[in-house]
Amino acid sequence: MTFSEHATSRRTVLTAFAAAAAAGTPLVGQLAAAAPAFAEADPGEYPSNTALYSDPARVEGTAYSRRYRRHEKSDLKQGEKYDFPRTAILALHGGGIEIGTSELALGIAGYSPSDAAGAPVLPITYDYWMFEGLLSSGGNTALHVTSRNCDDHVALSLARSHLNVLSLHGCKYDQLGVPEPAIWPPSTDPRLAVVGGLNPAFRTALVSELTKAGFPAIDAFDPKYGTRLNDFNGSHVTNPCNLTMLGKGAQIEMTTELRQSLFDDYSSRSARAATWNGEFVKFRDACRRAIATVEAGQPIL
Repeated sequence: MTFSEHATSRRTVLTAFAAAAAAGTPLVGQLAAAAPAFAEADPGEYPSNTALYSDPARVEGTAYSRRYRRHEKSDLKQGEKYDFPRTAILALHGGGIEIGTSELALGIAGYSPSDAAGAPVLPITYDYWMFEGLLSSGGNTALHVTSRNCDDHVALSLARSHLNVLSLHGCKYDQLGVPEPAIWPPSTDPRLAVVGGLNPAFRTALVSELTKAGFPAIDAFDPKYGTRLNDFNGSHVTNPCNLTMLGKGAQIEMTTELRQSLFDDYSSRSARAATWNGEFVKFRDACRRAIATVEAGQPIL
């Protein structure tokens, strides 16, 4: 999709939001109506999660897994108000597909990658969902479903019931096509986080916090990169990061080198779960600070 097509899609949704607000129509329903059900799948990919789940050759628990956590919230007292989940963390291509993203999703959500079913390790937790490839090395690429074609019911319900989504992805440095001096002068450090999604405030907070934590990070919408990062900017309106209650969210594309630096042993799922290191904690906490910044502007009414 070209830059102008992305812009047209965004204008279409924003126009729909304005009309919905004027008519008193729920924004989530209006977004679903405005967005196409699916975009064309990349060659060799499943056109949707539904198609993948329906393939008898792909057995859940053997070829792939799905993990999620939703936190119970209730308000049973008249005259008092309680907090509610405002942010969800997604890893659409976890496990062996875009390696390291499922462990990061757990960490940012407030859990230990080595004990996903256990007690939280941080005082504030977030809802999360992840799809993980479980095949042997090299085979997991066949399980990749383009983000804009994700139709997993839990993933979409999480996105649509939250104000914010942070979606985590992996990429290769040489796919980006951005000269090193334009990224992180004067370094040639291939660790890089490309921050996208349609929420500019969220993008700004993420770039700021990641940069302060020592991680090269750029805004995919920065005009100086032109159209080079269109495939990594998370601008499609059916990308789950943008299917929030606000119709906008954030995603981070992380180069292989960046993801590798977060683990002492990157070689396997069990090794990553057991060897996340100080860099992992720094990255995790930078993302959590960015979430806190965005949520601070979304008071409980």
